[in-house]
Amino acid sequence: MIKVLRIGHATFETPDLAKAIAHYTEVIGLSLVGREDKRAFLATRLGHLAIELQQGTEARCRKLSFEVAAHSEFGDLKKALQAHGVAAEERNDSVPGLPKVLSFQDPKGTTIELFREWTAIGNREQVIGAGAFKLGHVAFVTPDPLQMAEFYGKVLGFRISDWIGDFFVFMRCNADHHSVNFIAGKSARMHHIAYELRDFSHLQTACDLFGDRKIPIIWGPVRLGPGHNVAAFHRDHDDWVVELYAELDQMKDDELGYFDPRPWHQDRPQRPKVWDAKMIAYMWGPPPTADFMRSRD
Repeated sequence: MIKVLRIGHATFETPDLAKAIAHYTEVIGLSLVGREDKRAFLATRLGHLAIELQQGTEARCRKLSFEVAAHSEFGDLKKALQAHGVAAEERNDSVPGLPKVLSFQDPKGTTIELFREWTAIGNREQVIGAGAFKLGHVAFVTPDPLQMAEFYGKVLGFRISDWIGDFFVFMRCNADHHSVNFIAGKSARMHHIAYELRDFSHLQTACDLFGDRKIPIIWGPVRLGPGHNVAAFHRDHDDWVVELYAELDQMKDDELGYFDPRPWHQDRPQRPKVWDAKMIAYMWGPPPTADFMRSRD
């Protein structure tokens, strides 16, 4: 089994590349570190590549990348994927900071790229907008969340952190409560993308930025249930739901089987569980707006 260690970057197609670059730099606070005719690359203030933008006819998430151990051999990873009936190929797509990747597709058609080497890029002092520290997680709508959970678990080594009922699964590949989520819906597409901030005061500053830019907050500030992160959601230039968050649950040692104790936990210790779908899955804050809820339509 392959063991993924962290989420790397997401690749989006967008009908308006200029507007996309403006939103990710001026609102999310990423740095533009590479620009081609129909592509752009953006990094966090910590020097991690977070977003690749490609000019396209429609808005969609095309790819996700994940880091594996530096000593991993791509030949061995290809054999591990083939054992699950997954074909993979090595590529060099001239992505800043990533010399080589191993590429394949997950069951819903999203391209997955594994990388083992990376270099820091960008200027950490160049911060406009919220100044996100890292790409935290990506959530997808899919007709079969269980199928996706089984694939990411058996093939890539993800662990289940929580379920809400049988329709929303949260999965981790390191100490973070989740790096990918899958929620039941009619067709496969992205549900939201999330960026980590430093702390609650950083989130407050981001909300002040939304107010100054007249960007509606479609849910939040709120402390969620699964993961217990404080978060605020808005929509970007392509109408995607974007989450900024802090204080996400951490499972420092998988063998302990519980998340790092926090004062706001209702379960002590807080272990992975199935949350009651009939209960509201947040601790405090306003309910989600109709604009947020349509992201599952």
